[in-house]
Amino acid sequence: MFFDPVKNDHGLPRDPFKACIVPRPIGWISTISGEGVENLAPYSFFNAVSEWPRMVMVCVNGVQPGGREKDTSANLAEVPEFVVNMSNWHLREQMNISCAPVGPEIDEFDFAKVARAPARLVRPSLVVGAGISLECTVDRIIDLPTHPDGGRNALILGNVVGIHIDEAVMTEGRVDIAKLRPIARLGYSEYAVIGPDNVFPMRRPD
Repeated sequence: MFFDPVKNDHGLPRDPFKACIVPRPIGWISTISGEGVENLAPYSFFNAVSEWPRMVMVCVNGVQPGGREKDTSANLAEVPEFVVNMSNWHLREQMNISCAPVGPEIDEFDFAKVARAPARLVRPSLVVGAGISLECTVDRIIDLPTHPDGGRNALILGNVVGIHIDEAVMTEGRVDIAKLRPIARLGYSEYAVIGPDNVFPMRRPD
């Protein structure tokens, strides 16, 4: 099949675009408002963009009910710091709860019953049990074309200023996927978990 992505004339029950770009890592992003209220939300439009300097990106698009800007981008305009916590199998239910459309006065760490720990260099907290957390400062925010629902479409580039790796997810000096068990977003309401049974080695040609 072929369809025009602007006309969206695919004729399918649900838009297949996100199901075509899989798997997508899920950055569980913690931010904090100017008033000190913490937000925690998962984003699968997330990835590393540079090994050196260490940089990541996350794209925040759409709106909350009532047309309100999403708390992640609103908070970053006030406090340009965030933490990328890696989503994993052990905390999948809490991650899912944290994407509920609650008001900006709600602390999602409390709402989703997620344990937190202070970061070293930025104000937002770390997710305890994430295995890996990246402390970041905003490098720049690029406003992309507006989302169809009228919401902001903000591409956030972050400088990684601190990296936390829990010793519990390491084996012989390497991050052990079998211990980390990261989850990824697929299409629709589907997810995947990465473990030893679906990992294989492949060396680049010399």
